[in-house]
Amino acid sequence: MTTFAVRYTETAKDDLSRLFDFLLERAQTIEDLDAAQQTLDTFVNEIETHLCRSPFIYRKAGQSPFLRELIVTFRRSGYVALYEIENGETITIVAVRHQREDDYH
Repeated sequence: MTTFAVRYTETAKDDLSRLFDFLLERAQTIEDLDAAQQTLDTFVNEIETHLCRSPFIYRKAGQSPFLRELIVTFRRSGYVALYEIENGETITIVAVRHQREDDYH
């Protein structure tokens, strides 16, 4: 089975930082801080364990068969990673957002 390398655009890295900062700002307890880290870890784990092995099974995001979305559910909500299958070896995470956000930027 082929395993794809995963790379992140600067926008996607910024998105992850923004989402993590948002969770930290809302934290009121030590458990909330732990949950913020767990959220980020879960997201990255989903990408590293599932997306890199089977990128074509997730839903298309537009006309191109190579632009797709991975939904990562976590607790009562979730996150969406917009990614592009660059070639037979590389996936690029283009953007990340919370499911309740309007769109990618």
